[in-house]
Amino acid sequence: MNPDEQPDKLTFETAAQHASRQVPVFPPSCRADEVRQELAGQQYENASLVIVCKQQKFLGVVRIEALLAAPAGVTLNDLMDREAPVVAPGIDQEVAAWHAVRNEESALAVVDREGNFVGVIPPHRLLAVLLSEHEEDLSRLGGFTKSTLVARTASEEPVERRFRHRIPWLIVGLSGALLAADFVGWFESQLEKTVMLAFFIPGIVYLADAVGTQTETVVVRGLSVGIGMQRMVKRELLTGLAIGFALAVIAGPLVWWRWEQADVALCVGLSVFAACSTATVAAMTLPSLLDRFGLDPAFGSGPLATVIQDLLSILIYFGIASAVVQ
Repeated sequence: MNPDEQPDKLTFETAAQHASRQVPVFPPSCRADEVRQELAGQQYENASLVIVCKQQKFLGVVRIEALLAAPAGVTLNDLMDREAPVVAPGIDQEVAAWHAVRNEESALAVVDREGNFVGVIPPHRLLAVLLSEHEEDLSRLGGFTKSTLVARTASEEPVERRFRHRIPWLIVGLSGALLAADFVGWFESQLEKTVMLAFFIPGIVYLADAVGTQTETVVVRGLSVGIGMQRMVKRELLTGLAIGFALAVIAGPLVWWRWEQADVALCVGLSVFAACSTATVAAMTLPSLLDRFGLDPAFGSGPLATVIQDLLSILIYFGIASAVVQ
């Protein structure tokens, strides 16, 4: 199979649809020399794992390295790994692939609820799943594709289609930029009194966007592999607060040292902390809402979250400036 075509042809979605039965399967009573002799001359789709079964019931696996090094008289019952990682047939393909990666397995056995052996997901299919899912996630985070096939062909499509895929979310961004200009205009009198406040708008907005993007990527990736929001919210909130505090502690003194204006330095420090913390909340809330309403939590959330974070950052910055800067 042409590797360039492989991800485009992946219409599978579950572990069972990737599982192959063309693998060596032996009962636990077989000796190592018998298995080695039986394997000679046979062609399998994957032979990195020898599956040990008794009347279709999965018992464990013997890795080919262990089989080749085993004494002739040792049985598979003594060689097999009874705790080898397995997945259920209906599990999502991406979850199965990451399960193999986390357990450092090149292939993965699929076993049903009754303990019956279904098949083995071979290495080339695991790699194909990881590649296609990675490309899809990156493209969907950008807000211009929502399927593996489109993600794969996005780099080859004509200019007209590229334009149609990207322009809607950029129009959203343009609308946000115009609204941000209105927000800044609300604080024109404050800027007239302290022009220096304008110097720090890009930095505040950038830091909030960067923190929000990091959080959003973690959340979207977690949702895509079946991790619930409940398991991520607390840690991400604490991480956002810690990052905001650390950046504020660095930014405030540096501004004071460089420009010698204590009120502006305090404003910048407080704004960095508040904007970064708020960005974490916004970056978690949007994918969670999309997921709750049955929508793709990655599609479009990146550009939309960026607009929201920018507007919030400007409001926070000038709100603090109005209260702190004299």
